[in-house]
Amino acid sequence: MLIGVPKEIKNHEYRVGLTPASIKDIVSHGHQVIIETHAGKKIGFLDSDYVDAGAVIAPQSKAVYADADMIVKVKEPQPEECQQLREGQVLFAYLHLAPDPQQMSLLLDSKATCIAYETVTGVNNGLPLLAPMSEVAGRLAVLEGAHHMTVMNGGRGVLMSGVPGTAPAKVVIIGGGVVGYNAAMMAAGLNADVTLLDINVDRLRHLTDVFNGKVRCIYSTSAAIEEYCLQADIIVGAVLVPGAEAPKVISRELISRLRKRTVLVDVAIDQGGCFETSRATTHEQPTYMVDDIVHYCVANIPSAVAHTATQALNNATLPFVRALANKGYQAALLDDKYLLGGLNIHNGQVTYPALINTLSQYDYVAPQVALRSA
Repeated sequence: MLIGVPKEIKNHEYRVGLTPASIKDIVSHGHQVIIETHAGKKIGFLDSDYVDAGAVIAPQSKAVYADADMIVKVKEPQPEECQQLREGQVLFAYLHLAPDPQQMSLLLDSKATCIAYETVTGVNNGLPLLAPMSEVAGRLAVLEGAHHMTVMNGGRGVLMSGVPGTAPAKVVIIGGGVVGYNAAMMAAGLNADVTLLDINVDRLRHLTDVFNGKVRCIYSTSAAIEEYCLQADIIVGAVLVPGAEAPKVISRELISRLRKRTVLVDVAIDQGGCFETSRATTHEQPTYMVDDIVHYCVANIPSAVAHTATQALNNATLPFVRALANKGYQAALLDDKYLLGGLNIHNGQVTYPALINTLSQYDYVAPQVALRSA
């Protein structure tokens, strides 16, 4: 199989689909890799590193999309990339389709087979390809919140830890999954006053034991969200419904009553955001104000530490890339129920049920049916 790796073109996106080490592994299994020139340059992976690993360098993305059997990338394809995909080609990347009807339409039109990292499942309903970026995003959410809490960046000027004689910052985290856990760990490590809310009592019980009193773990209700958010200096939105649009857990009305210059960090923005006033921003212009409340809604937070993030992502994706290449995508998907969970679109058909909840104009086709009828 010929695997293609284009350079990412999303605003300030420096991650790359495959590292030189991953490519060396893939080539050792008899496959070929074509990668766009300078795809990893910003994070220290040079073209010469890729050549040494066995890859061929393409001068531009068109050659990658034209020649490759499978495209491996990080972020969802932009419109000009979607239009280069073709029937029979495999796309393996983060897609986040639920809040993005334009991408959905373009990918359906391409008739490519589109496998989303974020819906590949694992044991105990885990999300193994989303988890590493959720770990990165959760930790960065607190650091970015602390940064934007400074007066020159629009915040209230509160130090996370405080100093003797002053109170620490109050950090509220909504959602106790991988993002929420990592955000709470980072905030507690900075000696903030941390409250984490979640609707899963078993998860709250586990986190209470893990944090051993360093984080206040509260069952999430609208009343609890209101109570703690009205006191907060930083609020991190970390809710997730796999593959579906994120629920809005803070209303426009509640945002209008928050303390002025509170910082909101919406890590769920890739799935549409979990605050009613959220809209996607970029690393170039990461924040905006609504009712004198700072909104940080960057849709590719981990790119800020793209070297670490790329390595962490490849650690998770490489076994699946290898399986797709070694077996062919149809056999690989049908042989692995966890990988099959990642199939969102195949040959112009929607094969992930949660997408129909948001994009109701489409019909759902079970992935096994779509694959076997191709």
